[in-house]
Amino acid sequence: MEGLVPSEGGSESMKQKHADYRMAPFPKFRRFEAVMLRSLQRMPLVHGLLEVDVSRARAHLREHKANTGEALSFTAFIIACLAKAIDEHKSVQAYRTGRHQLILFEDVDVNTQIERDMDGQKSAIPYTIRAANRKTFREIHHEIRAAQGEDVAKAAEGMGFKAYPFLPTFLFRIGWWVLWRIGRTYPQVWTKYMGTVGITAVGMFGKGAGWGIPLTGHTLSITLGGIAEKPGVVDGQIALREYLSLTMTFDHGIVDGAPAARFTGRLKDLIESGYGLDDSTEELEQAIAPGTSGKSQAALQQ
Repeated sequence: MEGLVPSEGGSESMKQKHADYRMAPFPKFRRFEAVMLRSLQRMPLVHGLLEVDVSRARAHLREHKANTGEALSFTAFIIACLAKAIDEHKSVQAYRTGRHQLILFEDVDVNTQIERDMDGQKSAIPYTIRAANRKTFREIHHEIRAAQGEDVAKAAEGMGFKAYPFLPTFLFRIGWWVLWRIGRTYPQVWTKYMGTVGITAVGMFGKGAGWGIPLTGHTLSITLGGIAEKPGVVDGQIALREYLSLTMTFDHGIVDGAPAARFTGRLKDLIESGYGLDDSTEELEQAIAPGTSGKSQAALQQ
């Protein structure tokens, strides 16, 4: 630690920077998230860890970028597959309403985390893709890209929290407690702000295999871990494949093992088959008409 140094007025003051550590602000959203996570610790969650072959999807995304220069969102692809699988197995996004009833939502509203600048730092801010089961992969991709450039205050307003970026932590704690209590009784309120399912991509910023175990308030949440190359069997032949570490998290008080297994199998099939990616290529080709100029084509590919 550096010692005391004379100030211009003759008094002594302590330097703010030290040799062995430095002070940094704790982002407001992280303080808010710490409040939210405390309320999730008692949910009866069950986790399933699996590996999913994403070789076909990843090859398609790489080829598309090489041909057009456009980087398509891998998370958007997973969301499209998730929404399709839930649309066929709606019981995995059911919520209790009263003591003897469940409510099954028709729309799949996917709550995810999108990194934005907040207080001069990168923070993951919640964002909900509404009715994802009625959107194509490309529509979800464009929505995510638009949200990444959205102002934090505007994003908070879209979540229904206009004063959210400006609240002191103690007021947020009270508001969250009220939302949590009401949401446990009236799921329509919970899903309005938090979506019907959750997805987080903790492994998208690193390399290699690895699973994440989340805390969640949703009946269903999936966590995208790392991607690793491993030998796999394709058409009876051993080949190098890319495998995504995927964590499935269910509220076991609502979803039983058999429905969870059927849903998981369907989701795995959709991801491994590259669901929706071929349709996205056709959408781009249709958008670029045969007579479109090269300049217009470049604009469409941004």
